[in-house]
Amino acid sequence: MRRECLKIIGTAHVSQNSVEEVKEAILEDKPEVVAIELDRGRYIRLMNERNGIVEDDQIHITKIIKENKVGVFLVTTILSYMQNKIGDDLDIKPGSEMIGAIDAAEETGSRIALIDRDINITLQRVLNHMSTWEKLKFIYGIIGGLLSSDDEELDVEALKEQSAIDEAMGYFKEISPGAYEALVNERDAYLANSILHIPEDHVIAVVGAGHKEGINRYLDNPETIPPHSELIDMDKKGGIPWLKIILALIPISFVVIFFLAWMNGIHIEGDIVQFIVISMIMGFLGSILSGSKLASAIIGGLVAPLTIIHPLLAAGWFSGLAEAKFRKVRKQDINNIGKIESFRDLWNNNIFRILLVVVGTNLGVSLATLVILPSQVFIPLFMKIFGG
Repeated sequence: MRRECLKIIGTAHVSQNSVEEVKEAILEDKPEVVAIELDRGRYIRLMNERNGIVEDDQIHITKIIKENKVGVFLVTTILSYMQNKIGDDLDIKPGSEMIGAIDAAEETGSRIALIDRDINITLQRVLNHMSTWEKLKFIYGIIGGLLSSDDEELDVEALKEQSAIDEAMGYFKEISPGAYEALVNERDAYLANSILHIPEDHVIAVVGAGHKEGINRYLDNPETIPPHSELIDMDKKGGIPWLKIILALIPISFVVIFFLAWMNGIHIEGDIVQFIVISMIMGFLGSILSGSKLASAIIGGLVAPLTIIHPLLAAGWFSGLAEAKFRKVRKQDINNIGKIESFRDLWNNNIFRILLVVVGTNLGVSLATLVILPSQVFIPLFMKIFGG
């Protein structure tokens, strides 16, 4: 790629003007390569949609829970909802400018280059970079946005102005520096690196307006681009996870108290039975009160004692997996999130119902772990051990 032969077009992903701008530039310049801000997975989905190919509508949420990708799934769902909602308001499908670029490239015979990082890697790195506080602020902001009744008309074209981009990026960076790093800075570097490795000279790159400045900065200073292996690494790195350590110490302390009581000749059979019964009841209640099927609640209750003493397991995973067997999640459930106008609509959404069961079961078991069991079982045992 020759720098002087590169044109970068910054677009808004839900803008008809962006679609026309992209098409006109490609048809006029007839570049050797059209580089688009898509990974292979998103490219295939857009092509299937364009060509009328019907994909499997079912979302295998059991696989999502088993592979511990609930966080990635939630972020993907929220982002999909937000883009679809704006697209519905403006009567244009998200990604239309990319389809426009692909259509124009096919018409001119230009090669298509997919230059974006795999979305799953990006979202996992976003979650890895975010602190617990940042995640809470993010959830609060999303909920506030969903509940907002602000009907002010959105000027999408104004969002492509550099001043608006700077303001939006600055706000995003303030809310979550970790997410900003993974979602913006890292992708700027990845996109720039992909462009640099295009062997042809004449290239038009179609990217979101928020990435244009960062890509140019990295292209002007390629030595600052991090190694490719660093940009696709999904292993979480950081400081000492104190919250996880504290949460892990709670079940360990339960086991230690049982062991010390047994070593001191205290009869703990009744306490163990009480521990099991309380755990099972709270797991069952947490699930059933969240609207689960009876079978899901029973499973959540049965596994609760084990998950309390095993810091890597959660009862909600099991009840959620069971609930997913009864409630098949389809892509339409994601689309319907944008059409929710009442609690009844929310209650009828299978995504919400399954996740509610997961959260409700875990809340019930957490209440048992943090409040009921210490007061009813472990503090009395502790007092017996040390002669209280």
